[in-house]
Amino acid sequence: MLGDGYHDVPDGKLAMVVTHLQMHAAAPTRAVSLPQGITLRQVTPTLDWYRDIFKRVGAQDWLWFGRLVMSDAELNAILTDPDMAFYTLSKDGQDEALLELDFRQPGECELAYFGLTSKLIGAGAGRYLMNHAIATAWAKPITRFHVHTCTIDSPQAVAFYIRSGFTPYRRQIEVADDPRLTGMLGRDAGPHVPIIG
Repeated sequence: MLGDGYHDVPDGKLAMVVTHLQMHAAAPTRAVSLPQGITLRQVTPTLDWYRDIFKRVGAQDWLWFGRLVMSDAELNAILTDPDMAFYTLSKDGQDEALLELDFRQPGECELAYFGLTSKLIGAGAGRYLMNHAIATAWAKPITRFHVHTCTIDSPQAVAFYIRSGFTPYRRQIEVADDPRLTGMLGRDAGPHVPIIG
């Protein structure tokens, strides 16, 4: 257990405060229309499609790397699992969002990944996609819908999840290799997080 005070993080590593949130019944949603010119669709993802949208939604701006460290076989096992569901929002023929719902744990759904590219942020598309996530999750026989986010992700994420009906219940520290130093992401990714190492 970490004591109070400062704790050194080794060079080349990232340290993130992770907040876990959950709901035990479908949260009420505020009806919103899908912005004009944007369409929702369920996706049967390929490796190329998934890696492209994952990078454009989360890797460049927010240093998402969890799926990028996986081999083709590991990632393909997730993408083809019948207990996984993937959705996107498209604008001008280009997919610009990722909603990944994980039903692999009986009685639960994890909001595994949720995000929009900069082309959709601020248009109301995020609220629409979250409403869809809540409705889709609770259409299954679950008793818990949960998500986690961290301090290198969007600073609006925790407040957005709370407004969406999730309640924080746990906090952790995660330490991982900085993906910009391993070569997984370019050094210009995640400019809000300085590189040390």
